[in-house]
Amino acid sequence: MKSNSQPIKLFLVVAFSCTNLLVSLTPVLAKPNVGSSTSDAYGGLRLRSEAKTSHTKSTFNQPAIPSGPPPGGRVRGGAKRNINGCQTTKHDLTALVSFTQEPNSVINVWGKTTLEHPSWFFYVPYTKDFPYAVEFVLQDQDSNEIYKKPIVLPEKAGVISVSLPTTSPGLALNKQYRWFFTISCNEEKNSPPTYVEGVIQRVELNPAVVKELETTELLKRYVIYAQNGIWYDALNTLTQLRQKNPKDAKLQTEWQNLLGSINLDDIAAEPIFWEQP
Repeated sequence: MKSNSQPIKLFLVVAFSCTNLLVSLTPVLAKPNVGSSTSDAYGGLRLRSEAKTSHTKSTFNQPAIPSGPPPGGRVRGGAKRNINGCQTTKHDLTALVSFTQEPNSVINVWGKTTLEHPSWFFYVPYTKDFPYAVEFVLQDQDSNEIYKKPIVLPEKAGVISVSLPTTSPGLALNKQYRWFFTISCNEEKNSPPTYVEGVIQRVELNPAVVKELETTELLKRYVIYAQNGIWYDALNTLTQLRQKNPKDAKLQTEWQNLLGSINLDDIAAEPIFWEQP
C-alpha cells in the first residue's frame, strides 16, 4: 500500500502476529479456521442441495491456488472478542468469501471472478451511528492502492456489498489483487484495526461456458459459476436473485446452504443491505 496507508500495514503486521482465531467448521472444509495465514492447497467445497428444484447437488469447486506466494488472508475480524478497542458484538466482522485451511491451521482466502468490476460482501456488526472509520481498500500485485472507499453503514447490523465502480480501473485478466475491509475503533488510529483480507483474481471462462451463461436464467448461472469455481460471481448472482425475490424460501435455503458450506451459518440469517447506485 502506498505511504498514505502505512498505518494500516503496521496494524496488519501487529494483528497477524497475535491472531489465532480457531473456528470448528463442518466436515466440508476439514476444520478450517478463520484467522490470517498462508498455504499452498485448496480442498473442494460442497454446496448442499437446493430443496425442490432441478438444480440439486450443485457443487462449488474451489480452484487451486495459483503459483507463487500463497495468498493468506483473514475471513473474520476479532471485534466480538473485544480486541483492538472495538465494541463487543454478537458476530465478528466477516467477509463472505471461500477459504481453506491446512492441517497446521494456515488459512488462504482466495477467489475468482470474471468481472472487471466485481462486488464483495461483508457482514458488519456496527450501524450508521458507529463513530469511527470504516474503509475498503483494493491493491494491485505491487501493493499499489487502486481503489479506496469510506463505508457508510446501514441502520442495522447486516451484510453489505461493496462494488468496484466503473469509474475505477477494472481488474486485469490473470492478475491478483488484494482487498482489505478495515474498522478503526478509535479516532487516533493508534491501535490495530479489526479487519478482513483476501485476494481476488479475474479469469476467463472457456467459450462454451460463456455461451451457456448468456443463454440461461440467473439460477442456472449461479450453479454454473459455482461448478466452475467462480466464487464472487456465484455469490453475486445469488444475491441478485434474493434481491429480486426476497421472500423466496428456496433462495433463502440456497443462501443458507452456500454460507453454511464455508462455515458462515451464523451469518446466513442476517439481513442483506444492497449497495445503492
